[in-house]
Amino acid sequence: MLLHTLRRFMDPAVQIAECIVVLPAEQFATWEQLCAEHQVTIPHRVVAGGETRWASVRNGLAELKQFPAGIVAVHDGVRPLVSAAVLEQTFGAAAQHGAAVAAVAPKDSVRGLAQQGSYALDRSRLRLVQTPQCFELNLLRRAYQLPELPTFTDDASVVEDLQPIYLVPGDYRNLKITTPEDLIVAEALLRAEQSSQ
Repeated sequence: MLLHTLRRFMDPAVQIAECIVVLPAEQFATWEQLCAEHQVTIPHRVVAGGETRWASVRNGLAELKQFPAGIVAVHDGVRPLVSAAVLEQTFGAAAQHGAAVAAVAPKDSVRGLAQQGSYALDRSRLRLVQTPQCFELNLLRRAYQLPELPTFTDDASVVEDLQPIYLVPGDYRNLKITTPEDLIVAEALLRAEQSSQ
């Protein structure tokens, strides 16, 4: 799955200067084995993650010291179906606005939880956040110098006190694979994508 994701980002059309893969240290050997087995020649560096997503992103960001400026994308390794169009639009919006995140409208009705049950939310005013989440590099550096808070669920939540977050239309195919059912859907989408090429 991570190899598929890496290939999306390192497509020459996307024009990524540096790719950092953040993994738990105990998975380094497995990753090296997979890269050898699949003859992966895509240039990337592997960095050890932290206890939380926040710490993992901070570790990855520290590996970009040689870049004085630019746009950085943070992406979930378990989103292997991100399209070139979503990548391009999110990078472009971050270059223009400083912070941009791919997101889609919820398809289902949404309810909030209360002590006395639940209440309806206006789904037209809600978005489901995806990755990539793209930021001006020094903005993200400044955000990650602040202390970690339990309210940080993604990089946009780390940055939003410093910069408004611009939303870019995401793609429903850009699944975050977290359940066995997600994997079945992702495999079907990948097969359909490959057969149309």
